[in-house]
Amino acid sequence: MRRPLTDTDFAETIRTFAKAFTHSAFRLELQANYVEAGEDNPIPAFVAGTPQPPSDELRDWFEQIAIATRTGKRVQRVRVQTEPPTPYQAWERWLGQWNTAAGEDIRYLTRRQAARIGLLPAAGTDDWWLLDDRLLILMHFDAAGTRIGNEITDDPEPIEHAPQLRDLAVRHGVPIDYDANPHRTPGAA
Repeated sequence: MRRPLTDTDFAETIRTFAKAFTHSAFRLELQANYVEAGEDNPIPAFVAGTPQPPSDELRDWFEQIAIATRTGKRVQRVRVQTEPPTPYQAWERWLGQWNTAAGEDIRYLTRRQAARIGLLPAAGTDDWWLLDDRLLILMHFDAAGTRIGNEITDDPEPIEHAPQLRDLAVRHGVPIDYDANPHRTPGAA
């Protein structure tokens, strides 16, 4: 059944993310930009060469990832990005070091690679979380990257299709080796 997920419900799911699933969570990111509250300053600072440490909200998110992965849960994400990456995408790549330090497996594909392997257009245009291969949280965005709605579904058709898309994206996605990256922030955790 597909039903709307209010912004309040979505925020609560993120706030208590480690409890939202039993064994696996996967996020597919398809947007070139995201317009999120609290991210007005970090991106320009990053582009100017003075990246800021993660906000308290992001640190809370990283803690949710760490809680989940410490208890044996798998958290994966594939970001499909433009060539060259947008400033937001470049910032996400830099910020990903905290995600991976918390135990999340993040991989990257260019839009061209995603089309070549058949991920696009098959995956659609919405971002989504697949939880335990049984729940799908769809996130709808406008052209600027503002999230304009969320839905949650356990309908068999998208649930059967999503793990195949996940496996394709993970198999072809490439992680960033932050230990080899000279721009890594010292002491990042």
